[in-house]
Amino acid sequence: MWTREYGFARLVAHRLPDTGRSERGAVSAARTRDFARFRHEALLLKALGISKPLIACMAQRAAVTGTSIETEVLASGAIDEEAYYGGLARMAGLPFVAEIPDGMINDGPALDCQLKEPTLVRLHCNGRAPVIALVPKITHIEGLASRVKRSACLGETIVITTPSAIRRAVWKAGGERRGRVAVHGLFQATQPLSARTVVTGDQGFSAGLLISGLLMLLALAPQLLMIILHLILSLFHLGGLMLRLAVLAHTRRHGSEHETMLQSADMALPIYSVMVAIYREAAVVPQLIAALDEIDWPRSRLDIKLVCEADDLETLAAIAKVRPGPHFEVVEVPAMQPRTKPKALTYALAGARGEFITIYDAEDRPHPQQLREAYHRFRLSSDKLACLQSPLVIANGGESWLSAVFALEYAALFRRLLPALGFYRMPLPLGGTSNHFRTAALTGCGGWDPFNVTEDADLGMRLNRMGYEVATLTLPTLEDAPTRFPVWLGQRTRWYKGWLQTWLVLMRNPRRTMREMRPMPFFVFQLLIGGMLISALSHPALLSFITLSVLSMLQSPASDSSAFTKVMLAIDMVNILGSYAVFYVSGSMPMSPREKSSLGRCWLYIPVYWMAISIAAWKAVIELRLRPFYWSKTPHLPSRSLAPNARIDGQGAVFAA
Repeated sequence: MWTREYGFARLVAHRLPDTGRSERGAVSAARTRDFARFRHEALLLKALGISKPLIACMAQRAAVTGTSIETEVLASGAIDEEAYYGGLARMAGLPFVAEIPDGMINDGPALDCQLKEPTLVRLHCNGRAPVIALVPKITHIEGLASRVKRSACLGETIVITTPSAIRRAVWKAGGERRGRVAVHGLFQATQPLSARTVVTGDQGFSAGLLISGLLMLLALAPQLLMIILHLILSLFHLGGLMLRLAVLAHTRRHGSEHETMLQSADMALPIYSVMVAIYREAAVVPQLIAALDEIDWPRSRLDIKLVCEADDLETLAAIAKVRPGPHFEVVEVPAMQPRTKPKALTYALAGARGEFITIYDAEDRPHPQQLREAYHRFRLSSDKLACLQSPLVIANGGESWLSAVFALEYAALFRRLLPALGFYRMPLPLGGTSNHFRTAALTGCGGWDPFNVTEDADLGMRLNRMGYEVATLTLPTLEDAPTRFPVWLGQRTRWYKGWLQTWLVLMRNPRRTMREMRPMPFFVFQLLIGGMLISALSHPALLSFITLSVLSMLQSPASDSSAFTKVMLAIDMVNILGSYAVFYVSGSMPMSPREKSSLGRCWLYIPVYWMAISIAAWKAVIELRLRPFYWSKTPHLPSRSLAPNARIDGQGAVFAA
């Protein structure tokens, strides 16, 4: 599916440089100790009935990843988990339990550690003493067996189980508690940062004063009011245009000046968590699991969580039918409001085992080496770098005019605007997928807001407020854009509603926000979020003014227009036509020739697209009042742009082999 190049940066695997005789000696001594440890572990695994070739192969992997043979055997999927731990139970002379009823576990926050590294849980049975459900390591099984022989009563108080059984039981036992934390945690911890309160009392009072003033001015001097509003709107348009022109002139992009060096495959890597929130996505489950299986990361160090609503039986059945490997875990989220993606992700975050974590959507096909690039960037940066955004590339741009213009929009955003903002350490409105985080930074800033329907943009702004840095990567994730207008409209309405929520949250205390973000990032935020909202809402009004002004000037005899009207007409013409031109140029510049050719004459539809954006923005304003937390689900189908014989060329274009 992927080549080594994608039109952004060339990837070069490398080894660490020779570090000298003393360090080589230390490495050699460490390997000697590992082989001694592996020898004992290998003998025990052989006694369990595992073949010598498999043991030898897994020992080589363990030496590379820094794990154990046991870990690699289980991660490979070559041995069934229940069969393995059942064998350990026989070696220890203890009962084996394949499934733990969640009612036998007393829930508490401390229990969540068992989601990350299952070792043991206490089972409470009515009328008898508690029983310990244990997940033993094979290197400890001899000692455990000897203690069982010395004390027969241990056989009545200890049972052997599997890590998956403990995780399933702990997830269910603490489901209600974690659900409450996922829904109310951010609001209770830092209420001003939560979109649960749509408009605060102060904001409502200020809005009331503003509306009263506008109504009074409308009654007393309507012409003056129109002039003031027109001037403000035009200046916002112009500010947004200037920002995008500045981005267009920005040529320094990471990865363009030098080759991106990736971590060698023979080096130990940390655990990396991958979370995908899926809801009513049964059709794309096989494609999703296949794409995630292509990720170039050791299976024993990969923690993939498919986060699904507990009552979405169709999607759960589709996952079970595919039977993903042991590095996959299905997390069932209890049904509770709000039914949003950020709530589901926050719920699953309690069980994330990785030092780093990334988020994908159900339709995503990430570049296999994207995790390696992200880890390399994190490893070479300070802890202040909290998040890395991968570019999202539309693979089906040639299917319709809507997807073609959408592809232009994404290219401009993810391959031009966000890299430039990251370079200058400005706030980034993150995309909803392919965000890579330091897990500690993500949890430290409160995670995702379950009440914000564009939790990605909100989180990007919050990270900036808290002093973290956000940057971009070069290796992309392929997505498919909506090809039907109703689907696009629902998605875009949700986006604009979420951006309104984000703007309202950050403007609850503008002085504090500006102090925390610093003046220039605060100004950029106003242009990015506020300017985008105002531009979308006012676009029809400016077009109407231009049309009426031009028609008035074309009358015979031509009506006399004031100098102000002529100046505003010129500004509006620059705003509208300049925005169309910058939209196309900034989107087409980073595209490969194949991508451009697949779009055809889509630029002709840019004015139509902008009017559609305005419709979505006004619909979002209404929906924010009536259904502020409603999540318009975007349906997905298996990609037609990546058929079995599809390939990605060196410039990043999709073509049939």
